Formats: sequence, structure tokens, C-alpha cells
Amino acid sequence: MFYSITGKVMHLEPQAIVLETGGIAFYLNTTMTTLKTVGEKGTVQTLYTYLNVREDAMDLFGFATEQELACFKLLISVSGVGPKAGLAILSELTPDKLSLALATGDTKALTKAQGIGPKIAKRIVLELKEKIAKDLSLSASMPELETASAAVSGGNTAEAIEALTMLGYAQSEAAVAVAGLDPELSVEDMIKQALKSLARQV
Repeated sequence: MFYSITGKVMHLEPQAIVLETGGIAFYLNTTMTTLKTVGEKGTVQTLYTYLNVREDAMDLFGFATEQELACFKLLISVSGVGPKAGLAILSELTPDKLSLALATGDTKALTKAQGIGPKIAKRIVLELKEKIAKDLSLSASMPELETASAAVSGGNTAEAIEALTMLGYAQSEAAVAVAGLDPELSVEDMIKQALKSLARQV
């Protein structure tokens, strides 16, 4: 029904923004990721929208980018994942980080979102892993995504990633750190170089 709404920011809440346009104020549920990009009250903002229709209500959701909106639609397509859970995940993970977590099977990253337990995290990964890999609009901005996903498949890279996750790193973080290394390196050398890379990101 609505593709996007451009209007003046009238009000901000922890998970919502009110945009006024043409004399109408729209209440849009949104994520912390989008709120971080929104200007102060009085500024003009464009949000890409999704209208969720239920028997007892119609809720409008708004996102700063089409990529985030696409991720939201994918998430709520999973059985048991409603709009509230979708917002929670995208408040914790940017679209790029979500894509990487799905591609590498990193359920730990998903469970950082409020209300997302291991069981639903596994279901999300199971249902969306292949979709996220095929959807160029979600992965195009992350050229390392394909490499990181391949790194998880086996060999020394897989062993190095597993070792890094045992040290407390998220699987998606470990996969990115290892993905660019020479696959002929020993597992020990991969771990050492990956740890240096991860330390620089802190």
C-alpha cells in the first residue's frame, strides 16, 4: 500500500518514529538501527514502509534503507517470527551483519536480540541461509560474504573458525577474519593471524 513515506520528524520513541506529511502524522514502528540514522525533530526523513494487517490492528513499519526493509520481510516470513521479533533482530544486527550471520550459520549472533532464543535462531538460519545467499540485494554490499560462507564449509579454515568461536568470538566474526587468509596455512597460523585482525577491530 505504501512504498515509502517522506515527512518531517515530529516525535521519536525507542522503537518508533512519527513522520508528518501533508497534514497527516504517521506512526511507524522501527529499529534502533534506523533510529540511529534519523535526524532530530523537524528534519525531513524518508522511510521505506511495510504495512502489517491483522484482524484487530494495522501496524506500519518504517526503515531507513530498502535493504533493511528486505531483511525485515525475510525475517517475518519465518514461522514463529513476528514483526516484534524482526525489529528486535534488526535493532541488534545491521542488514550486513544479519546477512553474514545467516550465511555462516551464526545462531549466537541472533540470540543477542531480545526475545530470540536458540530454537528460533536455528529455525531462522535454517529457513533463510539459502535465501540470503541468493538475494544479491542483501549481499552485494558485502563482498566478503561469499568468501566467509565458503570458509565455513571445511578444511583448515573451518577448524580455525571453530577454535575462534571457542575463544568467545561470534562465528560470523571468526569467518570474516579467517576468510581472507591463505587456505594452505596451518590451523595454528590461521588462528594467530585472525586474532591479530580481530584485535585491530576492537
